[in-house]
Amino acid sequence: MLIFRLFSVITLVLLNSCADSPAKPGQPEGTVAPVKIAEPKEKAKAKEDKTSIDPDVLFMLLTAELAGQRGQYDIALEGYMEAAKRVHDPRFAERAAMIAMYMKDSNKTNEAVALWVRQDPKNQAARKIAALSALRAGNKKAATEHLNMLLNIDPAGFENAVLELAGVLQKDGKINTLYDALDTLSVQHPDQAVIFYMQSLLAMQKKEIYLAESKIQQALKVRPGWDKALMFQAQIAVFSGDLNKAKTLLKEASLKYPDNNKISKILAQVLIKAEDYDAAAEVYQDIISADPRDIESQFALGLVYLQVDKDEQAEDVFKKLLEQPEWKYQASFYLGKIEEKHDHSKKALVWFDKVTDGPFVFDASISAISLLAKDKQFDEANSRLSLLQSKFPKQKLRLLLVQAELYSQQKQYEKAFNLLTEALVDFPDQKELLYTRALMAERVNKPDIVEADLKKILAMDPDNVEALNALGYTLLNKPDRYADAEKYLQHALSLEPDAAVIIDSYGWLQFKLGNNEKALDYLQQAYEKQPENEIAAHLAEVLWVLGRKDEARKLFNKAIKDAPDDEYLMDFQRRILKGAQ
Repeated sequence: MLIFRLFSVITLVLLNSCADSPAKPGQPEGTVAPVKIAEPKEKAKAKEDKTSIDPDVLFMLLTAELAGQRGQYDIALEGYMEAAKRVHDPRFAERAAMIAMYMKDSNKTNEAVALWVRQDPKNQAARKIAALSALRAGNKKAATEHLNMLLNIDPAGFENAVLELAGVLQKDGKINTLYDALDTLSVQHPDQAVIFYMQSLLAMQKKEIYLAESKIQQALKVRPGWDKALMFQAQIAVFSGDLNKAKTLLKEASLKYPDNNKISKILAQVLIKAEDYDAAAEVYQDIISADPRDIESQFALGLVYLQVDKDEQAEDVFKKLLEQPEWKYQASFYLGKIEEKHDHSKKALVWFDKVTDGPFVFDASISAISLLAKDKQFDEANSRLSLLQSKFPKQKLRLLLVQAELYSQQKQYEKAFNLLTEALVDFPDQKELLYTRALMAERVNKPDIVEADLKKILAMDPDNVEALNALGYTLLNKPDRYADAEKYLQHALSLEPDAAVIIDSYGWLQFKLGNNEKALDYLQQAYEKQPENEIAAHLAEVLWVLGRKDEARKLFNKAIKDAPDDEYLMDFQRRILKGAQ
């Protein structure tokens, strides 16, 4: 029948669209509710004799349908509302409710939904919308009544129903109202673990960890050994930083439910977070043994192998994944990374160029450009970069940084500085742009801009370790600023005491202050952690000053062999070694 054909806009359940008024026909609003509240399945068809609807009602429905098609939603709403009042058919009330919601007319929505619920009290969609309206209005009693009906109608679907409501209410800042309504409901149903579980989820959304833990314990008291609740309890522990508790909970749960792969996978993720990679690998191996078709776990195992430098095992895993169409591009990317790690640039480039689809296309392209630049194939690198700029316009910022890096590698520091200065007009507070321009400003001898950019980053982010280290290290060029440099470097060291570059900077500060033995201790630590060229040059100079010239030459010769063009090593050679001849 014509009267039951929905015009397009009403088929969307728009619980919280962004516009203040309905769009024109053919231009539906672009934002549907974060979680759709699905329309109910059609119940039994209206009795055949219902087709003989009163002529006045039929006229109202036809008028409403035509008005809706023309975008005259107020007329359509009135037609369906009046028809719903005259004929006991919940479909008319449903149509009225949908139009009223689209029009953001809360009074009409409430009126239509109330009629809908009366005519079809077990309709879940009606109950969800009614609950939402009550929660938005702060009517806890009415909200609890509707939630209670949802629980009674479909206990298995209650969790999803509450999640749908929470998805909408979170934007409204009404999560507390939903939590309180569930609190009242839990008194009425103390034997329903799902209510306490949902309260725990909501408490975590509010970042109330203690409350979340308390509610999940209540859920487990009602339903001991509930796997879903046990997993969430472990996730609460992870969020609170207690990884040992999370591991214990998950290990116990995996013993109770050895066939539950979800528990095992969460355990593996927690072990990775705790940097217990070998244990994580064992868990993934067990999962794969139980289910060789679990490709996701195979991929994760390959990543774990990479993390612990078991490159051959990782390569075996990723090469097998090449046979899986949906995983071949990810596998190709990481096979490229393995070859890149071993300085096999040509092989790595072949793998990166195989990534032509999927989420790693952009990263593979950037990795390829980086390899070409490393091999001084700048024309090819620039050509590829130009193609990316048209292909990935949303990655403008990252591509700007890549372009600046290409200029820097070609020692075109002025070009890089100007490019970044222009970019900062559009992104004045972008930290990575500021940091990179500070590095280029140092290259083109603009110390005031170096300091200003790094201080601007620290004004926005006082614990930015990179900026603290860079500013402290830069100030070592000014003897009258050593005290300031020490302040920044000590702050950086307190935040990341094991970072080789910061240890190196602090050691170089000690050398500048004349504390040579102390400088030697810090620089040796830094070099052991990261045998990088600049650190090697610093360490060699301190050894030379301390009279350990043979050790200094030996260290220098080793480093210059691997990096004959390194500017820091060449500076040491020019200032120290040639001067000693």
